[in-house]
Amino acid sequence: MRLLDTWQKQIGRYAPLVLLLLIPAPSVAQERAPHPDRNARPVLSLSLKEAVALALAPEGNVRVRLAEQHLRQAHARRNEVRAALLPQTEVSLGQQSRTLNLEALGIRIPVPGFRPFVGPFTTFDLRATATQTLFDLGLIRRLQAATASVSAARTDLERVRDQVAGHVARLYLAALRADAAVATARANVALAEALLKLAQDQKAAGTGIGIEVTRAQVQLMNERQRLLIAENERRRTHLELLKALGLELDAELHVTDTLSYAPMEVPTVEEALAIAWRSRADYAAQREREEAAQLAYSAAKWERLPSLVGFADYGTIGSSAAHTVPTRTYGVVLRLPLFDGGRREARRADAHAAWMQEHVRTEDLRQQIELEVRTALDGLRSAEEQIRVAEEGMKLAERELQQARHRYEAGVTTSLEVTDAQTRLERARENYLAALYAYNLARLDLTLAMGTIRQLLR
Repeated sequence: MRLLDTWQKQIGRYAPLVLLLLIPAPSVAQERAPHPDRNARPVLSLSLKEAVALALAPEGNVRVRLAEQHLRQAHARRNEVRAALLPQTEVSLGQQSRTLNLEALGIRIPVPGFRPFVGPFTTFDLRATATQTLFDLGLIRRLQAATASVSAARTDLERVRDQVAGHVARLYLAALRADAAVATARANVALAEALLKLAQDQKAAGTGIGIEVTRAQVQLMNERQRLLIAENERRRTHLELLKALGLELDAELHVTDTLSYAPMEVPTVEEALAIAWRSRADYAAQREREEAAQLAYSAAKWERLPSLVGFADYGTIGSSAAHTVPTRTYGVVLRLPLFDGGRREARRADAHAAWMQEHVRTEDLRQQIELEVRTALDGLRSAEEQIRVAEEGMKLAERELQQARHRYEAGVTTSLEVTDAQTRLERARENYLAALYAYNLARLDLTLAMGTIRQLLR
């Protein structure tokens, strides 16, 4: 009984579970070990909320930084298109000395002694020129398409942030599972050591045999092997999480949350889909990309319309800066495209094909979202049932081990029955841990499918 109580206390140290996605937000702290030395690595304690905040920071995850640069690029392209609709002005200042051959220009004066060579003479010109597009529907449509592309890039940044938050949450969840697996493996080692001690005591008292001690030793070696594998898996998951956060890989990571189960109100399929259509950033971004492609097609279609451009210049010109007179020119130009070898038709066909591609992508994404929502709901319901079954199985395995130990201590059975019960209890623990992980993963998948992952973390 005392050994069973010890085992239960160890399980109680590692198995208390707090709801994965509803966690407090203590500040990120870099701590030192209780007895630090010069070669000790810094310990970084992170909750799930803090890990996601680090990944979404300006210097965090690489995908977020790339999406931010894509948004800046879309702004620059929009400004470039808009520049064609704004006034174009420039100022020029020039002075030149010239000589001319009048005969080369077709000027011949039949006067004896006339020389066709003229010059040198100096010209000074200070002038400001300006042009302004007064009407060009094709340019207006291109500006609208570029503006829609900016909106799509901004929404796409939110999509990337949602995906990164989900990816980091998955890695954090895997780290929690690895920590729990290490704790379970340590509890199994402690139990195996206690059973070995019991077998040794039974042999020393004359009520046991050597094979029972050997069997307990083999079981202990197996548990220690599993512990080594679990510790290696924990190191791997911690490194993957550090990489996703954009942190140095030599840091020692400590995840402050634990796996847990708490029942939640599961929405219906219709409710979940309604939330997804309203909240999914990738769906909104794809619809904006489709709108931008439609506007680009409209711009190519309206290139056949006439365009109107105004121009003007004003300046002073003369033989030198001291001898100048003001001059000016202004007017309007109406351009009517007639034939360009089919180039406009080719651009129009290309823009229409791009629009149809985005439309197909939108419909495909809508079906994919519905599939993800339905799958996540089914997975969540299944995971809840798995937890109930695994919890009941673990209780039964604990009762079986307790009864087997009582029988072994009373001398009415051998240690083989205890070892079998111990093996079934370890499998029950693993099943319960797997069910907890599956439940939290299914819950995470549901929030990702509905587009509410970051709202829930906040």
